[in-house]
Amino acid sequence: MAEPEILSFLEKKPELFPRKRSTMEITMGSFYVPKGEDSLPLGQDAHFLCPEKKTFGVADGVGGWMKRGIDAGIFARELMKNSVIALYALPEETVDPKKVLKAAYSITKAKGSSTACIVTIKDDCLHAANVGDSGFMQFRDKKFIYQSPVQQRRFNCPYQLGRGKSGDRPDVAEKLKMPIESGDIIVCGSDGLLDNVFPSEIEEILEGIEEETCPENLAEIIAELALFKSSDKSSDCPFARAAKKAKVDHVGGKIDDISVIVAIIKPAL
Repeated sequence: MAEPEILSFLEKKPELFPRKRSTMEITMGSFYVPKGEDSLPLGQDAHFLCPEKKTFGVADGVGGWMKRGIDAGIFARELMKNSVIALYALPEETVDPKKVLKAAYSITKAKGSSTACIVTIKDDCLHAANVGDSGFMQFRDKKFIYQSPVQQRRFNCPYQLGRGKSGDRPDVAEKLKMPIESGDIIVCGSDGLLDNVFPSEIEEILEGIEEETCPENLAEIIAELALFKSSDKSSDCPFARAAKKAKVDHVGGKIDDISVIVAIIKPAL
C-alpha cells in the first residue's frame, strides 16, 4: 500500500480528456553488470521494468558518496522501487514520467543521490523524464535516430536527485517526447553504457541479430560490448572523446556499473 505522502501527491489528478486507443505495444528486457567491487556487490545502478504500464526506468547512484561511507546504490534502488509504487498508484492513462519521478522521490529517504531516467509509451509516443547522464537511444529500421541529452554542470558532474545541499530536485528533470513507430528499438541505460558505446556500434549489433531476438538477449549483447570497451585502455568511446573536449586527461573506456534496458515497439494486437 502506498504511503500517505505519495497518496496525497497522487490525489492531484489532472483533468481527464478523451484518449484514442494506443496502436503500439512494447516488449522489454534488461541486463545488469555491476563493476565488481567487493564492498559493493550489488553495484550502484538500479532499474525497473513494468510491461503492464509500458514503462521502465534506470538510476545510477553517484559513487562520490563512498568518501562519506554511504552506498548511493541504496538510494538508487529505493528510488526505482518507489517509482513502481507510483506507477501502480496512477491511472494508466495519466502516467507521466516526471510525475512518477516526483512521487518516487517524495518517499525516498535513503542517503545519497543518483541520476534517473524514466520512459513510458503512450499515445503512440515515447515520453521520458531524465535527470543527469543516464538516458536512452532510439533506433528505427536498425538505424540510430535520437539520443536523450545529458544534463551536467561540467564534465563528469551530472545532475543528480538527492537530499540536502548536494542533491537536485525532480523539478530539474527534462521532459522528452518522441514519436514512435512499430519496429522501433529503445536502448536505455546508465552511463556505464552510454559512456562506453557509440550509437553506431549498437547499429552494427542490430544489423547482426535475428529478427526474433528477444529484448533480454539483445540487452545482454549490448552490455557485453560496453563491458569489453570499459576495460579497454585504448578504446575510442564517448567518455574518452568528452574528456578530450573538456581537456581532461583520460584515454580508453570508463569502468562502471552497466545497466541496459531494451524495449521493442510492436503493433497492438
